[in-house]
Amino acid sequence: MSPVLDRRQLLRGATLGGGALALGSAWPLWAQDGSAGIAAPLPIVSGDAITLTIGHVMRQVDGRMAHAIGINGSSPAPLIRLREGQRARITVVNTLDEATSLHWHGLLLPFQMDGVPGVSFPGIAARSSFTYDFPVIQSGSYWYHSHSGLQEQEGLYGPIVIDPKGADPVAFDREHVIVLSDHSFRHPHMIFDRLKKEPGYFNRQRQTLAGLLAGRDQSAGTRAMWGAMRMDPADVADVTGSTYTYLVNGHGPTDNWTGLFTPGERVRLRFINASAMTTFNVRIPGLAMTIVAADGLNVQPVAIDEFQFGPAETYDAIVVPDDLRAYTVVGESIDRSGMARATLAPRVGMAAAVPPLRPRPLATMKDMGMDHGGGDDMAGMDHAAMGHAPAPAADHAMGAMDMRDFSNAPEVRKGPGVQTISPMPVDRTGEPGQGLADAGHRVLTYRDLVALERNPDTRAPDREVRLHLTGNMERYMWGFDGEKLSENPDPIALLHGERVRVTLINDTMMGHPIHLHGHFFDLVTGKGDHAPRKHTVLVQPGGTVSWDVTGEEGDWAFHCHMLYHMHAGMMRVVQVRRAEAAA
Repeated sequence: MSPVLDRRQLLRGATLGGGALALGSAWPLWAQDGSAGIAAPLPIVSGDAITLTIGHVMRQVDGRMAHAIGINGSSPAPLIRLREGQRARITVVNTLDEATSLHWHGLLLPFQMDGVPGVSFPGIAARSSFTYDFPVIQSGSYWYHSHSGLQEQEGLYGPIVIDPKGADPVAFDREHVIVLSDHSFRHPHMIFDRLKKEPGYFNRQRQTLAGLLAGRDQSAGTRAMWGAMRMDPADVADVTGSTYTYLVNGHGPTDNWTGLFTPGERVRLRFINASAMTTFNVRIPGLAMTIVAADGLNVQPVAIDEFQFGPAETYDAIVVPDDLRAYTVVGESIDRSGMARATLAPRVGMAAAVPPLRPRPLATMKDMGMDHGGGDDMAGMDHAAMGHAPAPAADHAMGAMDMRDFSNAPEVRKGPGVQTISPMPVDRTGEPGQGLADAGHRVLTYRDLVALERNPDTRAPDREVRLHLTGNMERYMWGFDGEKLSENPDPIALLHGERVRVTLINDTMMGHPIHLHGHFFDLVTGKGDHAPRKHTVLVQPGGTVSWDVTGEEGDWAFHCHMLYHMHAGMMRVVQVRRAEAAA
């Protein structure tokens, strides 16, 4: 069954027995002296006519008061609960002194209701309102957020759950929505300004002389060569735990948000990555997960212990805790500079051990798009040929590689926004994600995903569109094919009903979650007519991803869902027209 949790269920769960675990000295300092647990669910709005009022709010994060932009007095915004087959009429009242918007992430709807200012509608002016009106034609776990400026980072986001009109193919007894996000007490424009001036400012985990003397991380020779290329292998996240507090449903690690269960129940966890900039590694030590949905759509069950997901992705997992003990839900940032933490327990007040942060990953040659099968030994590379400062001479076969060779990417425009071109990018959809190759347990990959039902369009693509994800970290410039949105690149033109293969090539050393509005696309991972269908895909550094999509009429935003990457220009417009209109 698919119940909406109510107060009676929470009270019944709170009466269950079970001893509380004391916070021991082995806990990380930031997880000590926390609250006894917060079990309050997010506020819920539902029905055919919903009113959402956007305004300034104050919220408490780990005991500190912080400003946010929220909805109906709450940040995160309320959970919107809809049912497949209904018509949603959502009136948004903007009480701010600036324009705003709401985008319904992953929902299939008329493009005029998609909520992207300057692309699909004008936006919602200050002190005005707008009514979104669209049919609900799907079910699953989704979310919504502002598409205006940097308001999303200020707290303007919330979850959506759409119940199926028929029987849910996923059986469960209880559910919890788990919204992961990142919060900074700095204003987002201050963060962006800092990134433009000093892109590595928030990276406090660089390699050190002490680490070299202790035999940690890269060898001296390899460090020298990375330095000659002006690249930092520890730079795997732009904004880190040095300024971020990682949240679960708006609560910090010491707040200890708690989801209740009765032992033996099948508990559905709806994980939503609503962060602005953070790729999370999610695990529940001691409790296996079974993935049953990706980006809101059902998949054949996959048993795992951990998964990595980028901003804007969602996964639904089933867990079956069978004893009277607590479990820690860990959402570790990809660079291991901090974690979101929550608890699953039979009653409020229980807690389990919080694992320490694992050693942070370092980027490798494969992340630079140079997968020559030799690990990360760079001793033989000709750095003069690579377009960087000279390095020690060597005669390795890799010496001919040039990371500024635009003949490898004829689609890319030369300019200051392109720091590198991947010489040998490879499909990495069969890999668990950056930093998880040696996790020692089952980690989800895109190639593990198989759609539960046959894909609605199984035609072969008519043509291919290739797009390079480009950037210059030293200037904090991001774009597609070397162009920023502000440079007015031509729209990506498709025909309504046309079947197109899109291949993304990541020429940067950072993963990018790429989102196409108004569409689901079928990942090309060898699953045929049961290919996993997603609206957002995390393209690993130095990697490629291909997917097939059927054009839906409208003007649609297409962008990296790292908020500051999009703000810096990593966005395009996909323009889909009917053949008669395009002629």
